[in-house]
Amino acid sequence: MPSDLIPRDGAVERSPAVRTLLRLWPYLRPVRARWFAAAVVAIVASLTSLVIPVVLKWMVDGPIADGDTAGVWLGALWVLLLGLAEAVLFGLRRWLVARPLSGVEARMREALYQRLQRLPIAFHDRWASGQLLSRATTDLMMVRMFLAFPLTFLLVNGVTILAGVVVMLAMDLTLGLLVLIPVVPVILVCTVFEKRFSEASRAAQDQVGDVTTLVEESVLGIRVIKGFGRHRSQARAFRELTHRLRGTELRKARLLGAIMTVIVTLPELAIGACLVLGSVRVADGTLSAGTLVAFLSTALALHWPIVSIGFLLAMSQEAATATARYFEVMDTEPESGSPAAPAPAAGRPGAGAAVKEGGLRLEGVRFRYPDAPADAPPVLDGVDLHVRPGESLALVGVTGSGKTTLTALVPRLHEITEGRITLDGVDITAMPREELRSRVAVAFEDPILFSATVGENVLMGAAGRDGAEDAGALERALGVAQAGFVHALPQGVDTQVGEQGLSLSGGQRQRLALARAVVGRPDFLVLDDPLSALDVHTEAAVEAALREVLADTTALIVAHRPSTVLLADRVALLSGGRIAAVGSHHELLRTNAEYAWLMSGAALEPEEARR
Repeated sequence: MPSDLIPRDGAVERSPAVRTLLRLWPYLRPVRARWFAAAVVAIVASLTSLVIPVVLKWMVDGPIADGDTAGVWLGALWVLLLGLAEAVLFGLRRWLVARPLSGVEARMREALYQRLQRLPIAFHDRWASGQLLSRATTDLMMVRMFLAFPLTFLLVNGVTILAGVVVMLAMDLTLGLLVLIPVVPVILVCTVFEKRFSEASRAAQDQVGDVTTLVEESVLGIRVIKGFGRHRSQARAFRELTHRLRGTELRKARLLGAIMTVIVTLPELAIGACLVLGSVRVADGTLSAGTLVAFLSTALALHWPIVSIGFLLAMSQEAATATARYFEVMDTEPESGSPAAPAPAAGRPGAGAAVKEGGLRLEGVRFRYPDAPADAPPVLDGVDLHVRPGESLALVGVTGSGKTTLTALVPRLHEITEGRITLDGVDITAMPREELRSRVAVAFEDPILFSATVGENVLMGAAGRDGAEDAGALERALGVAQAGFVHALPQGVDTQVGEQGLSLSGGQRQRLALARAVVGRPDFLVLDDPLSALDVHTEAAVEAALREVLADTTALIVAHRPSTVLLADRVALLSGGRIAAVGSHHELLRTNAEYAWLMSGAALEPEEARR
């Protein structure tokens, strides 16, 4: 998915870099003592380097001028000790920040992961997975690097430059003022650089997300790519994305090169002018040689802090962009435990109205996807449906009629637009999501398995449910789903199924997903065409075992085949966003032409069937 098509909350009006980076403070607060200690140590180390020119001044004007060999050795010893102290202090600074800042990165990554788990399905429908992965990896690495290096050294170098300028002005006012001439143009260049580099940095980091998305999709879809011989077109797409990224990175390099040229050249010219003027003054006796040596040594000691401004600003801009991208996700409202119920449909009871009958009930349910155009018709429009306690109801309809969407509303994977849904008389919006999802189990037509063992994948459906600790729950669920094939795997139920379960066939994955749905003995079962990938004989065996489960469970089953429909006690036909008919399979075959067409596959258009 191209980066310009990905929604980014707040991407139009971004906060300035400093304001954005200040949002990191809550994460830095727990380790602030060690970070401040590291900053103080770094400042002391940097100021130590400014003492060396003072020692050199004393050596040149004293022992060297007087021919005092012992004094020269003493001065050399002081220079050596000061250099060693600087090195030790900088090493101590790194030790102080390494562990705590790694912890900051880990906490931010954990918070991001937890937020992603709580964000609504609509968010994940809109965002490319590669964009989210790049925020959890590359962006957070940039944030950690900023906290460890640029954040500290922008402070350290600022203090060092200020102290160095004061020392040089104290040594000689004329030379001190001369060396300050480049300050104004350097500040102007840095201001322009900051804005342009921020734009390039945002583009580069978004493009990294695009590349990550393409790589992930290519790996997961490798069977399709190979099966259709599309490796060349995928390679071209990858090349185009990487060339775009390369172009943006080169733009960043050009900007950094330009500012580095200015930052290096102007101070060097000023130092050169000071050398010439200072030498003339030493020659005419108005300046001591030791003072000139100390002044130039101080100026050279400030060379690194000044030169580093360019890439410290670049790293800070990249970190600000990474922080903004991170908080684009963190600022998205998660699913709340019990949000206010949506407005009831006209003529329907309110959210607080009592419901006499139990089971699963949908009353005037209307649903429109959040990103749908305002003039687009709703997917579901006034759905009324009642699945009685212990009853199984099959939901049928043409492709695209909204069956899968309807099943996603029951566990609140999407929030209904109007109307309400109740379980045993309780509005689902009044339940904490944890309670709701502990009562409702789901199995999707396209089953997703995780990089875990067979047992772990199945028992994921038992979390938080009664009977979850039953030692026989796993075997019972595998039996219902006719998934005995797992015992023939190399390590049985302890076999790793691999990413997305691609080491298994489609039918095997679907049976494990069904086992996951029934393992916790849920009160309500929502199955989205759970047997579509099974052969006729396996389907018959699964149906026979599933009937026992359905006898004690209230179930809503999306069905496309008559064999699946026959599992249910009743059938509901979804047509035009509404429930068009409800009855037994045989009743609807006799009385509803559209249903008969769906079940028979006759050459009749759905529009004709509805008439």
